[in-house]
Amino acid sequence: MSEAPPVTETPAARLFGTDGIRAEANSTLTAELALRVAEAAARVLRESGLDHRPVAVVGRDPRASGEMLEAAVTAGLTAAGADVLRAGVLPTPALAHLVADAGADLGVMISASHNAMPDNGIKLFSAGGHKLDDRVEDQVEQHVGLSYERPVGARIGRVRDLADADERYLAHLLQATDGSLAGLRVVVDCANGAAFAVAPEAYRRAGAEVIAIHAEPDGLNINDGCGSTHLEDLQRAVVTHGADLGVAHDGDADRCLAVDATGAVVDGDAILAILAIAMRDAGTLTETTLVATVMSNLGLHLAMREAGIAVRTTGVGDRYVLEELRSGGFALGGEQSGHVVLPAHATTGDGTLTALRLMAQMVRTGSSLAELAGVLQVLPQVLVNVKVADKAAVSRDPEVEAAVVAAEAELGDTGRVLLRPSGTEQLVRVMVEAPTAETAQRVAEALAAQVRAV
Repeated sequence: MSEAPPVTETPAARLFGTDGIRAEANSTLTAELALRVAEAAARVLRESGLDHRPVAVVGRDPRASGEMLEAAVTAGLTAAGADVLRAGVLPTPALAHLVADAGADLGVMISASHNAMPDNGIKLFSAGGHKLDDRVEDQVEQHVGLSYERPVGARIGRVRDLADADERYLAHLLQATDGSLAGLRVVVDCANGAAFAVAPEAYRRAGAEVIAIHAEPDGLNINDGCGSTHLEDLQRAVVTHGADLGVAHDGDADRCLAVDATGAVVDGDAILAILAIAMRDAGTLTETTLVATVMSNLGLHLAMREAGIAVRTTGVGDRYVLEELRSGGFALGGEQSGHVVLPAHATTGDGTLTALRLMAQMVRTGSSLAELAGVLQVLPQVLVNVKVADKAAVSRDPEVEAAVVAAEAELGDTGRVLLRPSGTEQLVRVMVEAPTAETAQRVAEALAAQVRAV
């Protein structure tokens, strides 16, 4: 039996961030690393006591480097004796659904979500379509680059294409949508990403009139001035086409943001508020509780209190929202960025499902999106992303800590301050909410300057 060659470039830092591995493709995230991570994941599976050959579903978003990394991941999985169902280009939530639907043991999504095209990433899902917890990710990382006895002959994994991947996902989405969306005109910004085909098709099949923009991916234009991080084109298109609303996805379509008929932005907090009240009224909001992150606007907490809905708060990242949803058996959670999780229908954030549910509430109530979103009065919020050399050093710096304490004392009960290191980049996010935009901007800029000085 042959053994893996010795590895000389395994990174010393932890590979997995808050949402898998994400880095510049072919620089930090190389084909070699992707192969080794896939091999390691398959080996952890095999060593977990499976009584059958592991099966993995592999999907990707349309960025050019995904072709290279898909080949590397497939090679790594099959080299470790796992069979591969290749799903092609499709959203992250579709990949999660297909892992469960196909009865697979592992899912691998190759995507850098909302990041610019040069980046890519690897997200791992366990059986049932759930993201791996930290403990299993640590096991995978410990196996990266270790020598092992590779299978040979008939024990090498096989590959086949999952030709009906899109249709299986579309059928799932429509099954989770109550009633027809007939009468609604919606503009969807697909970010030239993974949902370029399935999102517009889902909305059409549900009965809406659909105008799709940024739905022509070429491998290089994903998230390029479009999608959930760049809403300007969507805002203009909604007004130009006289649409009832617009929805925007990111590169892998696990997010959904919206704009109303006037072009005003309806963010993830407002979407959560609308869906929470809809589910409360329908009797499906477990324990009348919403799960949100520390980044949610204070206005969401106030609106939910007025509606008689409790809010559970988690760290930032949909994996932490998911953990709270699963541990408490709750029915709705999400983030201001547009990750919304509905555990009865999905194991991760699903932007297309979120938009379908949002539009269904518009039809059900006969209300405009602006009317529905009016339940939430947003406090002015400023978010400054500060590039730093060492985000860990910032969190330990006494002068930064003193600046935060002073800012909190100034704002008192009328606002709040949050400094949070990014889970995927050398950034510190400075967030300030205050009674006025001017105050929020002034406090945020002062704190950002202190962070830059570290």
